[in-house]
Amino acid sequence: MFDVIIIGVKNIEILHEDTFSIIINKPAGLSVQGGKGIKISLDELLNQYLKDSDAKAHLVHRIDKDTSGILLAVKNSQAAARFSKVFGSPKKTKKIYTAVCAGQPPKNKGIITDELLIKGSLKKSQTAYNLIKIGKLEEINQPYSVLELELETGRMHQIRRHLAMHGSPILGDDKYGDFALNKKLKKTAGLKRLLLHASRLIINELDIDITAALPEYFDRYTCH
Repeated sequence: MFDVIIIGVKNIEILHEDTFSIIINKPAGLSVQGGKGIKISLDELLNQYLKDSDAKAHLVHRIDKDTSGILLAVKNSQAAARFSKVFGSPKKTKKIYTAVCAGQPPKNKGIITDELLIKGSLKKSQTAYNLIKIGKLEEINQPYSVLELELETGRMHQIRRHLAMHGSPILGDDKYGDFALNKKLKKTAGLKRLLLHASRLIINELDIDITAALPEYFDRYTCH
């Protein structure tokens, strides 16, 4: 385990680093790639970190700007090709997330298979979930659920969309969530972030099994 390092103006926790790859615990609010209107991005920060070597950061998968947690980058194009092939197979890679949601799912365990509209076409999508905990939001007298989720496909905003479609939107989701509830929780409980975290990455073929601790703002929902 590496210490937290400061790159530019961001604190980045490095979970693993070797000759070919670097795995970090991305903070919420940081875009993984640059673009219009984005002042700071993870790929830029990683290249700052690697500037004294011959390496260049290549992202082989993505997580949303508002999602925190595990993200893997590699240091050259050859490694990028190899890792991208592995990430393209759900049988070889397990991406596990933790989410705090409004209400609770109808079953303690299940698989959501609703197709999602992606660029005008419906795409097969699959999200497995497992109920970890049911709690109660005392401020508004409403239950919430802590779920562990595993992606079988990687559609844009897949977990957020699937959970919202089934009546359990992620707390703090300003795109697919319960906006009135989020507003109340911002006032009464200080909710400021999307409560979705990429918590574990397993790639057996590459002997990788990495876990990233939940950010502190999850504590009130997961620690009691």
